[in-house]
Amino acid sequence: MATPVQPDQVAAPHATSAPAYEPEVEEQEGRSKRPILFIILALVLLVGGYFGYQRYQFGQTHEETDDAQVEGDIYPVLPRVGGPVLEVKVQDNQAVKKGDVLATLDPADYQQRVNAAEAALAAAQANVVAARAGVGTATANVSTAQATIGVSDANRARLEKDLKRSAFLRKEDIIPQSEYDAVQANLKSTSAQRATAQQQVQVARQQVAAAQQQVAVAQAVVKQRQADLDNAKLQLSYTTLVAPANGVVSKKNVQPGQVVQPGQQLMGLVASEQTWIIANFKETQLENMKVGQPVAVEVDAYPHEEFQGHIESLSAATGARFALLPPDNASGNFVKVTQRVPVKIVLDKVDPEHPLRAGMSVTATVKTK
Repeated sequence: MATPVQPDQVAAPHATSAPAYEPEVEEQEGRSKRPILFIILALVLLVGGYFGYQRYQFGQTHEETDDAQVEGDIYPVLPRVGGPVLEVKVQDNQAVKKGDVLATLDPADYQQRVNAAEAALAAAQANVVAARAGVGTATANVSTAQATIGVSDANRARLEKDLKRSAFLRKEDIIPQSEYDAVQANLKSTSAQRATAQQQVQVARQQVAAAQQQVAVAQAVVKQRQADLDNAKLQLSYTTLVAPANGVVSKKNVQPGQVVQPGQQLMGLVASEQTWIIANFKETQLENMKVGQPVAVEVDAYPHEEFQGHIESLSAATGARFALLPPDNASGNFVKVTQRVPVKIVLDKVDPEHPLRAGMSVTATVKTK
């Protein structure tokens, strides 16, 4: 007797054979995604190749370094004389102009030196006046001695005539011998007086020369005392410290009452009028670098700004040559190291809204071709 077939048993084979078609569907879906991946990869390679080629072309015509910083003039404020600080008139980061008073030292000691120098100068000038008066006195003595010679000559001429008359009278025995002898004696006395007057003239002339030398010495002393006075006034002026240029006060380390010494740095003054950039390029980057080539400058402080400049000069030596202990390759311990050469870059235009401050880090890109 045949067993009746159940509907579930007939349908069972169809249910178990259905999964045999699922791998074909997944394989078709995988094949359909592969072209998209290839297209994306090709686009990535094309874009990367394009930008890589652009970077290669850029590198062939440009030289870049981030070993660069902004430089500026920094004036040290140093006293030229010592003494206690009387007043400090500026604060850190204060803008000042050339000639503004920064600090003052106590001027009492230096004012006293000025007063002493003025007194010494007055005394020297008085000595000049006295020396000139001595010249006048000596000149008057010369005139007196010359007048005495004239009187002696007149007396001698008169006595010579008297002697002739007396000799005739004595020959005729009209006058006594004593009177004749008296005339002879007067004549000899007058001759002696004339010789004495001549000596007095010579002595007076020597006195005039000596007096003139005293005037010259006194005048030289006046010049010396005037120089001492000028030096004392100069030292006094050094007690007032003024700004050597327009700039901003930085690193102030002085207070009122502090005793300072000559050459001691009291503060720094950063010049605000001009800044430049020193970029340290490798020596292998200098082959096509020349003065005047344009430079693009990116400052770390202003990441969204680009400054334009040009090369002003290239250093004549590497930075290592200016080190405290420069390398000595002849010592036998030689290791070749790529050196860097400082290049000075000047901006074409100053941007007042984005001021550059000394020490800022920058990236410099030079267009060499």
